[in-house]
Amino acid sequence: MTTTARTPGKMSRRGQGGGPTAYDFRRPIKLSREHVRTLQIAFETYARSCGTLLTTRLRAVSNVSLISIEQLNYDEYVASLANPTIIGVVTLDPLPGTVLLEIAQSAVMTAIDHMLGGPGGSQPERPLTEVEMPLLRGLIERMLGEMRYGFESLVDISPKLKEIEYNAQFLRAHAPGDAVVVASFETKIGAEECISTICLPFNTILPVLSRTETIVLSASERQAKDRALRSLTAGLSAAPIDVAVRFQPIRMRTDDIVDLRPGDVVPLGHQTSRPLEVTVNDIVFAHAVPGNQGARLACLVVPSPHENSSKESGRS
Repeated sequence: MTTTARTPGKMSRRGQGGGPTAYDFRRPIKLSREHVRTLQIAFETYARSCGTLLTTRLRAVSNVSLISIEQLNYDEYVASLANPTIIGVVTLDPLPGTVLLEIAQSAVMTAIDHMLGGPGGSQPERPLTEVEMPLLRGLIERMLGEMRYGFESLVDISPKLKEIEYNAQFLRAHAPGDAVVVASFETKIGAEECISTICLPFNTILPVLSRTETIVLSASERQAKDRALRSLTAGLSAAPIDVAVRFQPIRMRTDDIVDLRPGDVVPLGHQTSRPLEVTVNDIVFAHAVPGNQGARLACLVVPSPHENSSKESGRS
């Protein structure tokens, strides 16, 4: 499979032209058509929501669209990147491995100029300043939130940005021969156009794609699922439940219980300094001391004995 180096900030479309594509039979592509289709739906969802995010965040007409999904070796992917470029090193908890989010430096500089109230347009090629770096980190973290939304039909992930690099040649995120899945996007921010990429480790994404019970939801199905979840959450929040306040339980023999008569006194063994337990279905979720509110019996919720003991040990 051939790759083409691209100029920073300029468009370069993969797969254009009528010529043949090189195929290495010693390294067959392992992504099936079904796998590619599943990834395509996830990345297209990410691209649409990311385009909306950039438009609202930068206050400039922006668009992100998926171009291709390829399987490459890591060294092939690195060789296709411009130098310098902006690379976000990302973890996808709970999935293992490291994901790379790459954006052309010219597009990043244009985005930062818009965030600072500028008109965008041509920007100088230079390292980011201490003021610009937090802006970029905030923008990438918002984009990672859209990635989580795009992949939620496949797997629940929590993308986290670890660091930002400028040169992929010095970034050893994977071994040179490791297989990776590269999604390429056409990214437009105002008048600036570039190709951005997401590089996923093949061994990280393959188990997710190989699940036989994976269900890819359409946009209408996703909306119906969200509405059902909100209705269920609202209904459970308003449902009444029985709450009980109890003393510390004691153990009694069966014949003692049978012989109980009105007026008998049963020692509970509950210390007067120990709060009562507040329970639901025999599950203790709070502690309280007895009291009253007007003519009604009541209890005052207090910290648990464990919290008090830990505070006292901390002070000592």
